[in-house]
Amino acid sequence: MKVEIIEKLSTLVTAAFGLVAALAWNGTIQAIFKKVFGSADGIASMLIYAIIVTVIAVMAAVWVGKAVDKAKKL
Repeated sequence: MKVEIIEKLSTLVTAAFGLVAALAWNGTIQAIFKKVFGSADGIASMLIYAIIVTVIAVMAAVWVGKAVDKAKKL
């Protein structure tokens, strides 16, 4: 039971730090987006931003998945 609690706590702490990092990157990416594309106030700008962030997130997830598979084979 003690190991299970530690594992769950580890998962929660990791998720919390992941959320903090995601929020930090969100602010950074928004600032870059505004600098490159101008104001991000309109729906079209927000949609483009969401699509760009989604594509980056998918690419990162695929890259991490491949790294995990490669590490498992070692």
